[in-house]
Amino acid sequence: MARSFSHSYIVCECKQVSLGEIIFAIKEKGAKTLEDIEDMTDAGGSCGCCKSAKNDIGEQKMQLYIEDILKKFNKE
Repeated sequence: MARSFSHSYIVCECKQVSLGEIIFAIKEKGAKTLEDIEDMTDAGGSCGCCKSAKNDIGEQKMQLYIEDILKKFNKE
């Protein structure tokens, strides 16, 4: 994640889940996997494009994926 995103940045367009909600699920609720994030926030529960680059079927690629957010926080 070379770019800095605000906590209000919408990561999951389908379910309108923000970066802040995902970070809260990771840091405060202990989410460790994509499935945990989906269970806690609904992010990725619709089309799944926001989960990872390999799942992104859109013509215009997303700027931030849940998988990348998890990697960043799981190695801290």
